[in-house]
Amino acid sequence: MSSADPHISEKPQADGPSDKRPVIRQLDDSAINRIAAGEVVERPASAVKELVENAIDAGATRITVEIADGGKTLIRVTDDGCGMAPEDLPLALSRHATSKIDGSDLLNIHTFGFRGEALPSLGAVGRLTITSRAAGHEAAQIRVAGGKLEPVKPAALRAGTIVELRDLFFATPARLKFMRTDRAEAQAIGDTVKRLAMAEPSVGFTLRDVSGGGEGRVTFRADPLSGDLFDALHGRLSSVLGREFAENALKIDAAREGIRLYGYAALPTYSRGAAVAQFLFVNTRPVKDKMLTGALRAAYFDFLSRDRHPAAALFIDCDPQLVDVNVHPAKSEVRFRDPGLARGLIVSSLRHALAEAGHRASTTVSGATLGAMRVEQPTASGAPRIYQMDRPSLGARSVSYAAQRPENFAPAPAYEPPSAPGFAELQTAYSGHVTEVPDVASAPMAPGQPSDAPESRAPGAEALPLGAARGQVHENYIIAQTADGMVIVDQHAAHERLVYEKLKGQMAESGVAAQALLIPEIVELSDNDCACLMGVAEELAKFGLGIEAFGGNAVAVRETPAILGEVNAEAMIKDILDELSDQGESQLVQAKIEAILSRVACHGSIRSGRRMRGEEMNALLREMEATPHSGQCNHGRPTYVELKLADIERLFGRT
Repeated sequence: MSSADPHISEKPQADGPSDKRPVIRQLDDSAINRIAAGEVVERPASAVKELVENAIDAGATRITVEIADGGKTLIRVTDDGCGMAPEDLPLALSRHATSKIDGSDLLNIHTFGFRGEALPSLGAVGRLTITSRAAGHEAAQIRVAGGKLEPVKPAALRAGTIVELRDLFFATPARLKFMRTDRAEAQAIGDTVKRLAMAEPSVGFTLRDVSGGGEGRVTFRADPLSGDLFDALHGRLSSVLGREFAENALKIDAAREGIRLYGYAALPTYSRGAAVAQFLFVNTRPVKDKMLTGALRAAYFDFLSRDRHPAAALFIDCDPQLVDVNVHPAKSEVRFRDPGLARGLIVSSLRHALAEAGHRASTTVSGATLGAMRVEQPTASGAPRIYQMDRPSLGARSVSYAAQRPENFAPAPAYEPPSAPGFAELQTAYSGHVTEVPDVASAPMAPGQPSDAPESRAPGAEALPLGAARGQVHENYIIAQTADGMVIVDQHAAHERLVYEKLKGQMAESGVAAQALLIPEIVELSDNDCACLMGVAEELAKFGLGIEAFGGNAVAVRETPAILGEVNAEAMIKDILDELSDQGESQLVQAKIEAILSRVACHGSIRSGRRMRGEEMNALLREMEATPHSGQCNHGRPTYVELKLADIERLFGRT
């Protein structure tokens, strides 16, 4: 039968090649660039990041970023850097062409960029135009659209470089479907520019939205700063994160074994509801590293509740050989040679700074208090309010009091200045009564004055940070007078923190008592979970949880923290593994122990509703001043509010 018969198909030989096997092909440069762009350029903010980093690497001192429609239709980055010569422009659009490294050492990296992928990737998915001029050369321009390169041509430019990217992802329309709204993309670009602005305080940044044409509007501006490192950084953080962060941030500067940590971290009472104010940099490169964020969370672990997050801008400087930044094409992830060293430096430095802050609380607490107290009601006519005259003189007050006092007014006590008579009803010992005593030590005791009056026990205490106790209201709040204002203290929250700190100190000295189990509990785990858990066994033992390998993939729980009482060891082990998997570390046992200490402190502290004597109130204030972390309770809430006299006067329209 003829093999050409159309009804008969010829089967391939068993040992012969199949015509359905996949064929290996070499992709063209255009396809390669589009694939690479998927890793390097995730969204318009990624493109802005790459272009601004190139401008910084070029030595620019001023960088302007202009966007339209959230960066989807236009991204233009202008800088005053060193620029490029005409013959360098085609090479800059070639894959893996860079001036940052020579390829001999991929760990010795001192610049933002080094992979040589950003520009060709952007040219593969959008319409890219580069106009540049280097010193001693004429300005030139090159265009590339969808991977198709045009020849270099002359251009007009005084100095620096202008990179213009239009119609991002027009060559890969499927990617456009994953873009968010213009507003969301513009916000992401703003966040990217702000991070880079924090990394380089000496460089000026301007972000302008030119959607709709024209000059547009400036959405962010940061002028270049000079001077001391911390002064420049503090000024830049003030313009980027706001004046409130700068006012309530603690200076961090520490070094250990070749790694330096510096920057600013906010007080616990200046916390946020989400981790949106945490900025971490490694060799000035903005990074998002799980280990570093975990260290930041661990440093504030004992000062914030689980639903609150610290605010910080921290910079790690080290030899490039100690950190690998070539983990991902986006260069936002890093890997330390000794991660434990970097983590320990962050935790210890922040805790030391928080301890040195003592009883300090954030100024936003008093600001919120004043905002709650101030009630502005506009007049019906819309005219501005007319307030009374400023504080009258002593003589005017005396005449006014004399005119208003009852006829059967009793003479003022000997300890009260005769020129300042008061109302008869104020002579009784009300709980809120405040007396002006010029010299407590020499003034005679007035009839009916209680011996435990705060002012009789704390001469000169007004000059101290928390002042002298002047009274107690609602049996829970201590009112103290300072040299330039007043302080309101939550007696229960303040004493709870003091007792808690004492309990922690006692536990640190004596250690966590472990309770041996009569019959060890055996927990079966997977290979990875068993290895992961045994890797932190020594750390868990410090908190009274003793585990050891039991053969195979099982572990034996032999001891549990005595303070926890009866616990479900298997459930605790699995919860610890969940934390290790999610965060790279586990603070579960420590959290449980400290939660019990916190409850003990709560029950052992001064209760709300208890009337305190003057010496007790002043003793509490002095102990707060001497105890670290006393500015916030065990849950991160403030223990006191300070109001300046000028702020109080503004409440009454005296300014």
